[in-house]
This record gives sequence, C-alpha cells and structure tokens, in this order.
Amino acid sequence: MEKKDLYQLTDEELVVEKKKLNKSKIFNAAAIGFLGGILIFGIVSWSLSSDKNLGFFIPMVIPIVFIYRMLKGPNKTKDLEEVLKERNLN
Repeated sequence: MEKKDLYQLTDEELVVEKKKLNKSKIFNAAAIGFLGGILIFGIVSWSLSSDKNLGFFIPMVIPIVFIYRMLKGPNKTKDLEEVLKERNLN
C-alpha cells in the first residue's frame, strides 16, 4: 500500500491496517527466531561433529537469506505510523 493510498483511508481502516501490521511484525519476529535457531543448531552440530566438511555450510545459507529478506524487505510501517501520528490514532 502506497503512502497516497494511506491518506485516502478512513480512521477505522487505518486502525485495521495497524492491527494487521502488528500481526505481521509478530510473525516476522517468530520466523526470524525460528530461522536463527536452525542456523545456530546447524553451526553447533557442525562444530561438534568429527567430520568437518565445509559443504555443510551451503544449506546454512538458506536461513541467512530468508532472515536478510525479512529484515530488508519493504518497510510499510514508517508510512503507516506517519499517517496515524498525523491523525492522532496512536
């Protein structure tokens, strides 16, 4: 949703968007934690194994890529929070 579209929404619709955004933030935090756990488990298990094959790190790139995409993805929160602040809907 673009910034100009946010200005056209009513107050009730903005509150609904804010609730959706909060759910999205919680899901992203849980997904990042889960992927981080997989990454840490993989590195620890690799370091404790007797066979130190570096090819094991290739699958460990997948969680890193997903975490990066979640952190650097489109940031809709700034625009929505700006509109909410202008309308005093915090």
